[in-house]
Amino acid sequence: MTKIIRPQDLPKAFQAAWNIHDMEAFGALFHGDATFVNRFATFTRGVDEIVALHRGIHEAIYRDSTLDNDLIAADPIAPGVAVVHFWSRLTTGPAHPAGPHQVDTLILAVVTERDGAWRIQAAENTTLADPRTGEAVLRT
Repeated sequence: MTKIIRPQDLPKAFQAAWNIHDMEAFGALFHGDATFVNRFATFTRGVDEIVALHRGIHEAIYRDSTLDNDLIAADPIAPGVAVVHFWSRLTTGPAHPAGPHQVDTLILAVVTERDGAWRIQAAENTTLADPRTGEAVLRT
């Protein structure tokens, strides 16, 4: 499992857990009382709900997907608290009903340090889309 040693480690830790489809490792990135909003605006509270939301898709349409994340910024806002923004490119495989394709999102996460460990307290994932048409766009 990839740990978050510093806030700027979050994008690669998130990517590593996703790419091995290990939902226990994925869940370990979050504090127990964390919140997560996925790219379809589904709100979940608590690591058990966050893992349950992702476990189903990792057993089905995203079982052969990969993420490629790139840090935009990790900004400390108080001791033990930082806001992290990162680009995330999801590449789906043949298991997805629409077949292989890519989707870019922007993830905003608040990470906090408790008991010597940095974890996600809140995260939101937003699909990049043309605001006039709603069509997904890929960043260049």
